[in-house]
Amino acid sequence: MTGKDLILKAMSNEELPRVPWVPYTGVQIGQLTGYTATELLRDGDKLLESLIEAERQYHPDGMPVVFDLQVEAEVLGCELKWADDSPPTVSGHPLADEAAVPTAMPTKESGRIPMILDVMKRFRKAAPETALYGLSCGPFTLASHLRSTNIFMDMYDNPEYVGELLEYCTDVFLTMADFYIEAGMDVIAPVDPLISQISPDAFEQFMSKPYKRLFDALRERGTVSSFFVCGDATKNIEVMCQTGPDCIGIDENIDLAAAKEITDRYDVVISGNIQLTVVMLLGNQRDAMKAALEKIDGIGKTNFILAPGCDMPYNTPPENVIGVAQAVQDPDATRKLIEGYVKEDLDIEVEMPDYANLDHALIEVLTIDSATCAACGYMTAAAQDMIEEFGDSVEVVERKILEPENLVRLEKLGVANLPTIAINGEVKFISVIPNREELKAAVKDAL
Repeated sequence: MTGKDLILKAMSNEELPRVPWVPYTGVQIGQLTGYTATELLRDGDKLLESLIEAERQYHPDGMPVVFDLQVEAEVLGCELKWADDSPPTVSGHPLADEAAVPTAMPTKESGRIPMILDVMKRFRKAAPETALYGLSCGPFTLASHLRSTNIFMDMYDNPEYVGELLEYCTDVFLTMADFYIEAGMDVIAPVDPLISQISPDAFEQFMSKPYKRLFDALRERGTVSSFFVCGDATKNIEVMCQTGPDCIGIDENIDLAAAKEITDRYDVVISGNIQLTVVMLLGNQRDAMKAALEKIDGIGKTNFILAPGCDMPYNTPPENVIGVAQAVQDPDATRKLIEGYVKEDLDIEVEMPDYANLDHALIEVLTIDSATCAACGYMTAAAQDMIEEFGDSVEVVERKILEPENLVRLEKLGVANLPTIAINGEVKFISVIPNREELKAAVKDAL
């Protein structure tokens, strides 16, 4: 049975001989060939070379061709900021000052789309036994790219407009899906990190209709789907299932076993959720093996696809990804290899701010990385807006868990889910991006 067979049978809720494995490689594969993230996402030949090398080393059953949520945003007029160790981030929002609904649609000739389609077709031929994922920016995150953090106030002040903008963004997604299906993608996946930032009621009000239409359309096209979400989306797992995806991909913020109890009721596959930072980035190969085996043993072989919590950071050691692949391919031998292994605790001294004696409001934004995580980026942007409101009375600091000392800070602050805002040492907003007025009120209280 090929890897592609395993993925497609998993999507059909069949019992399998082993758990399928999908490394969300993203720009991490540039490490295998010596290319930066910028080179990888702008040069089709370098991207294809890196994909082929990743397929050779990581032995995936399925893998994404491109993990970049800014492709559509760039085509639709968003300004991008590029980096060598992460996908680009949106730095300019064309609808920030105008509540308008665009009409333009991406074409096969728009922006980087021709390069991506060409790589998809060539990689399809190079990896015929691997299930290929066509990832595209989900409607809510795309709407946020266009409108900026204003979208959260719009949900209160102008819900009709939000509905219209989401319908447009759904049309954009389905246009991209048609391109990707034609290019040979087996799984079409909306990646919508900001879904974790809203309540189930808000999801049902704004997201249920577009997502039901989206997944119905993919099913009519004979294509399986996977609904990716980041952050603590625990509260939204059930309403996500009700929109009809074949699979839901979750990150480390969510209790995998508890979420699977919900997805199983809807015959929806769940995918995840090896820790990106503690295990994949900062751990060693044995840590990765142990984490993979714990997921495999705890979840079983039905309705489950093993994967990292999201696309792996650029500097993730390749040997850690290989370690997960080994655990999947030969779990018994891997168990013997790591028998008795115990992960060492981080031995890092961190001096915390003297919160009780601050003469200003210190806003700490605890993130995965605002450069790679859309929800983290928008939460950081919301915090930065407070400098405009309060000037020198506010200080904003981002604490990325890519830096080991910030893992200790999270523990000291009692933070379990990301992104989170703490003000003067008190956790205020957990995995929910506050609107401007909510955050202003919290800062005033601190001052």
